[in-house]
Amino acid sequence: MPNTYRASLSLTMKSLLVGATATIAALAIALPAAAEDFPTRPLNMVVGFGTGGSADRLARIMSGPLSEEIGVPIQVTNRPGAGTQVASNYVLNVPDDGYTVYASTFAPYLTNSILIGGAEFSVDDFSYINFQWFDLDIIAANKDSGYEDLPSLLEAIREERGQVRGAVVQGSAGHLMVRLLLDEAGIPQENLNLVTYNSGGEARSAVAGGQVDFVSISAQGSESIREFLTPLAIVSDERIDQWDAQPINEALAPMDIEVPILQGSMRGFAVTSEMERQHPERFEKLSSAIQSALARKDVQEQLESNEMGGIWVGPERSNELMRENYQVFEKYAHLLN
Repeated sequence: MPNTYRASLSLTMKSLLVGATATIAALAIALPAAAEDFPTRPLNMVVGFGTGGSADRLARIMSGPLSEEIGVPIQVTNRPGAGTQVASNYVLNVPDDGYTVYASTFAPYLTNSILIGGAEFSVDDFSYINFQWFDLDIIAANKDSGYEDLPSLLEAIREERGQVRGAVVQGSAGHLMVRLLLDEAGIPQENLNLVTYNSGGEARSAVAGGQVDFVSISAQGSESIREFLTPLAIVSDERIDQWDAQPINEALAPMDIEVPILQGSMRGFAVTSEMERQHPERFEKLSSAIQSALARKDVQEQLESNEMGGIWVGPERSNELMRENYQVFEKYAHLLN
């Protein structure tokens, strides 16, 4: 009997242990991971442009404060090409787990990669956490080019076929504006020797170094090359304090033509829409970390000293702005084909 009793007791204990283990395992499966469990490893911040451009500089400045707010290191990775399509496809093909953050100038590049670049994704495949830096475009000539105003530049393009060289970022608002200017002035597009770049840094280096005669690009990001430029026009309805340049249609008045005022660049951060759907608590934690970083005085001072924007508009408004941008550019996309 004693042996039988001990065997029975042993069996009973084993059954209890197995049952307890199964219960704990079931609870672990049933209960979702707490929001504070994310992240547990470094994040990858993917930039849609090469190094030195506005989006790259913004990502690198924000990565430090964001890392402090969210509690893990952040690695910045550049994936330029095809007007941000290379980076977009990369972000869409990694796991939708919140460990990849997309940093880019989303408007107008993402829009144009869809409208004219043959992209197989849509603007709704991404969820935009925040657009913090909005920028107008400027048309500026190299100071040694001899061009002092916009009409003289356009007339040179008209008369000196293939001799005038311009720089734009592929698929940008500046790119579309150059095409619009030629179209409205009745100048054949092939008259201009237009060089397209994958980043603002490359385009600005080209005009500052005299490899091209002029550039059409975001204004605020061009502060670093101001000494090499003669500003010809700002793409706006009114003058701005930062640049001594006429609003574009005022500059074009002697030619009796007008162009639509295109929305400039919108820079910030996004994830895939699938990531937000699958992990709303992680999306909220990323959003809160970016908002907290932007609320810091030291971050605002650093952004201001680098001539960068630092506002919080939040996911709802950012997504609205992205869809509005798409509708405007859809109207004129044929000029970039």
